[in-house]
Amino acid sequence: MRAVQATRFGGPEVLEEVELPDPVPGDGQVVVDVEAAGINFADIKQLEGVYQPPQLPFTPGSEVVGRLADGRRVMAFAGSGYASKALAPAQAVIEIPEELGAGEALALLVQGLSAWHLLRSSARLAPGESVVVNSAAGGVGTLAVQLAKKFGAGRVIGTASSDSKRAVAASMGADAVIDGEAAGYAERVIAANGGKVDIILDAVGGPVFDAAIGALAPFGRVVSYGTASGVAAQALPPGVLMQHNIAAVGFWLGPLMGQQPGITDPLGELISLTLAGELRPLVGGEYPLSDAGRALTDMASRQTTGKLILRP
Repeated sequence: MRAVQATRFGGPEVLEEVELPDPVPGDGQVVVDVEAAGINFADIKQLEGVYQPPQLPFTPGSEVVGRLADGRRVMAFAGSGYASKALAPAQAVIEIPEELGAGEALALLVQGLSAWHLLRSSARLAPGESVVVNSAAGGVGTLAVQLAKKFGAGRVIGTASSDSKRAVAASMGADAVIDGEAAGYAERVIAANGGKVDIILDAVGGPVFDAAIGALAPFGRVVSYGTASGVAAQALPPGVLMQHNIAAVGFWLGPLMGQQPGITDPLGELISLTLAGELRPLVGGEYPLSDAGRALTDMASRQTTGKLILRP
C-alpha cells in the first residue's frame, strides 16, 4: 500500500511517501480501504514529537473515510491514516450513507464531535445564552458557530485573525465577528455583545484564555480545548472563579472515543443535520497523499479554513 511515513521527528519536511505491506487485522480490527484521511493540528505536534510521540518510523493520521471488505462505506478513528489502507478497531467504525461527502464526514468525526460536546456537554448551552467561538474559521469553529445557533444561542460572536477568516465566520452565521488577538480581547467581546458573555469556546490558550476570563458574565463558562498559541495561560486561582461566579472547563475528545453513546449519538445527529442541509461542514482543502507535508505546512501557517483532507 501507499503511505506517508516519518523516520524522524521534525516538521512536515520529514514526511516521505513510501510503499508498505498491506496491514493485517488482529482480533477486533478491520482494514479500511481509504477514500480520504483527515488532517488535524495534533498531527503536527505528533510529528514534532511533543504530543503522544509514537515509535519511529510511523505514519501519521487518526481518522479515515473508506470501505470495508464487505463494501460498507464507513468513517473510523484509525491509526496511521495517511495511507491507502488503514487498521481500525471494529468498535470505532461508523457506517455512513453514500450521499455524505468524504470531506464532510471527516469534518464531523473529530471537529463536529468536538463542537457538539463543547456546547452540549461542557458549556451546557441554554437557550438564549451568548456564545463566543474563538478561531471561528477553523474546523471546530465553523461547526461550533452553526451548532450554537441551531441549539438556541441568543447571540454568537466569532473571532478570527484576518478579514478573510472573519468573512468565513460570518458566512457560517455568526451575528458578529471580531479580531481574536489577546490585546483588547475582552473589550471587543463585550462591545460586540452589548455586555459580558455567557460562554467562550477557546482553543488558542495563553493570553487569549487569560483575557477571556474578563469577558464572562456571572455564571459564565470558558471552555478550553486546545493551546494553539503554544503559550501557557496564567494560573487561575479558585478565588477568581468564586469572586465572579464563573467557571473554567476543559474538554478533550480522546477519553470519549471508547464510549459509544458519546460518539454514535452525537454523530447521528450531526449527519442528519448535514444531509438535511441544516449544517454545513466546511472542507477547506483537498491534497493528494504525496502532498501531506504541504497540507501540514499550510495548516501550521494558519492560512487555511475548515477541514483539510488527503486523497490517496
